[in-house]
Amino acid sequence: MKGLVLAGTASGVGKTVATLATLRAFEAAGRTVQPAKAGPDFIDPSHHARVAGRPSRTLDPWLQGPEGLRRNYARGEGDVCVIEGMMGLYDGDAASTAGVAAALDLPVVLVVDASAGMESVAATALGFAAYADRTPHDLDVAGVIAQKAHGGRHEEGIREALPDELDYCGRVPPREDLEVPDRHLGLRMAEEAPLDDGALDAAAEALRTDRLLDLAREPTTPAEAPPESATGDAAAGRGDGDPPRIAVADDAAFRFVYPATRERLAERATVVPFAPAAGDDLPPCDGVYLPGGYPELHAAALAEGPALDSVADAAAEGTPVLGECGGLMALAETLTTVEGDAHEMAGVLPASVEMRERYQGLDHVELRARTETLTAGAGDRLRGHEFHYSAADVADDARFAFDVERGTGIDGDREGLVEHRTLGTYCHVHAASGAFDAFLDEVER
Repeated sequence: MKGLVLAGTASGVGKTVATLATLRAFEAAGRTVQPAKAGPDFIDPSHHARVAGRPSRTLDPWLQGPEGLRRNYARGEGDVCVIEGMMGLYDGDAASTAGVAAALDLPVVLVVDASAGMESVAATALGFAAYADRTPHDLDVAGVIAQKAHGGRHEEGIREALPDELDYCGRVPPREDLEVPDRHLGLRMAEEAPLDDGALDAAAEALRTDRLLDLAREPTTPAEAPPESATGDAAAGRGDGDPPRIAVADDAAFRFVYPATRERLAERATVVPFAPAAGDDLPPCDGVYLPGGYPELHAAALAEGPALDSVADAAAEGTPVLGECGGLMALAETLTTVEGDAHEMAGVLPASVEMRERYQGLDHVELRARTETLTAGAGDRLRGHEFHYSAADVADDARFAFDVERGTGIDGDREGLVEHRTLGTYCHVHAASGAFDAFLDEVER
């Protein structure tokens, strides 16, 4: 599958809109498009999926390792893959857009804010292309998309200023209906604030689709086969041949799940989705997965519904329960919103969680397991990502699963609250880490 990377000069430059316009332009040209996102984001991919009609692949060398990244790319479906970068092209020490482009050896098209410049757009792009020589990455910065550029003389001035080695790939017009509103964890999800289809069509028409398609190419390093421990069918590990039933919370409160995680769970288990915030009870299951999301926006509904009480009962009976970030919050005793409203949660983990005005953790994370736990063996290192605006006040006798080697965790030094066979972390992990295989192994015991 051919691909290209749309990278920004900085965060907030308009990469997401440029990516959505490119997806729409490629589809209009008759191509089957696979969207992808560099980095650990969940929100931008929701917009990709709405436009492309298929899940957006997560590409992050910290979460997956270079080979895991290449395998995840190779699992995409389509003629061409459009990868939206994270932050600015070179930003990020654990993972960066430049690192993703280099791992796949795909060309970079730079998204540059042209709202107040013409020749300066070319100067910016040239600087970004030249800066690659100062990094360990072998990059091909091949083209430019002018964000918020008018047509006519404005567009012509940008095109004329670009050197021959940088293709002009079109523009995204300055329109108010091409802005995605945001909130505390980033942009709003596609289900809440989709871009107007007519505006996206107009943006797609202003791109040079032929040039973008000409720049796309196949990765030069093929993906290797996954290790034996990461393969297996739905009945792996169960003598009776019946796959375990994993209840996965899936609604407006719990929506941060990587596509590869869904795929891995479905390969080894029967996945049973349920919607706690919509009033669903916990279905019969052998294990429970509560992903991240926005439980703080649905705390009252969660407190009033039956699911959290049922999760608490299942946890007390020894059912393995894994909660990530929002899942950790739902497993706590109480959740207090920024308005000061306290709501009873499942009460499985000995902690009270309170929302804050400013983020409390934002980083790529590395953890070391203190003892054998739900997602790792004793002494194992586990990589993931954290981004949360809540803080947990834990009981003095709380048991922690991990020491924090990088990141914030729950208290700066420790991460992962443990009770019964339940684990709650602020850390999100990817299926390539092996964490979900460890979880399923525990379910199958």
